[in-house]
Amino acid sequence: MTDPAPEREDPAEAGQGPVNPQGPPSDAGLELDEEARERRRAALAQIRTFGDPVLKSPASPVTEFDDRLREEVERMVGLMHDAIGVGLAATQLGIMRRLLVFQAGPDAPPTPLVNPEIEWSSTQLATAEEGCLSLPGVVVDVERPLHVRVRGQDAAGEPLMIEASGLEARVIQHEVDHLDGVLMVERTVREQRKGALRALREGTTFSPEQEAEAETAPAEA
Repeated sequence: MTDPAPEREDPAEAGQGPVNPQGPPSDAGLELDEEARERRRAALAQIRTFGDPVLKSPASPVTEFDDRLREEVERMVGLMHDAIGVGLAATQLGIMRRLLVFQAGPDAPPTPLVNPEIEWSSTQLATAEEGCLSLPGVVVDVERPLHVRVRGQDAAGEPLMIEASGLEARVIQHEVDHLDGVLMVERTVREQRKGALRALREGTTFSPEQEAEAETAPAEA
C-alpha cells in the first residue's frame, strides 16, 4: 500500500482528544455508584506502574491457545471494563505474553489481539495527548500514524487482520508499545519527556498545559 506525502492532522479534526487507553486518571466527574467505584479501584490496583521492570521488558509470543489464554483474555476484558478503559496490555498486569485487548467505542465489541504486529502505518500523522495508568498523573503529546494495519491472532489462534483509524489506531499502537517494552514518554518530545519523568520520580503531575503555564509565568523579582 502506498501513501501520499507525509502530513500531520490536528487531533481535534481527527476526532482525538486526550486519550487514556486504560481509563480515566481519577474518579472525578465519573457518575459511578459505590460498587462501580470499588471495582475500578480493585482493577487499578492490579496495574503495574512506573518503576516496575516488566514495563520495560518485551513480551514473549503466545504459542499455546488453551483455556489459560482464554481465561487471561476474560480477566483482561473485565479489568478493562472495570477501569472504564478502552485498552489493556498483558504486560501491565505482569503477564509477559504478547496479548492485548481493546474496545475503542461503547458500541464496539471487546477484541483480544494475540501476537500483534503492526505491518503498515500511514504517513498521515496526528498528535494527541495520551495518558496511561502505568504512568499515573502524567499526560504527554504523542505523534502517531493516523491509520494502521495490524496482523495477529484471535484467542483461538485464528489469523486476524485489523485496519484501524483514529482513536482505535492510537489505542492499538499504545498497547503494542507496551508489549514491546516501550512507554509513551519515549514517544514524546524531549522537554515533555524530561518533565514527565521528573513528575513520575517525585510523585507529582505533568501535562503539556502545565509546561506551557510554567513557560509563560512571569519571573519572580
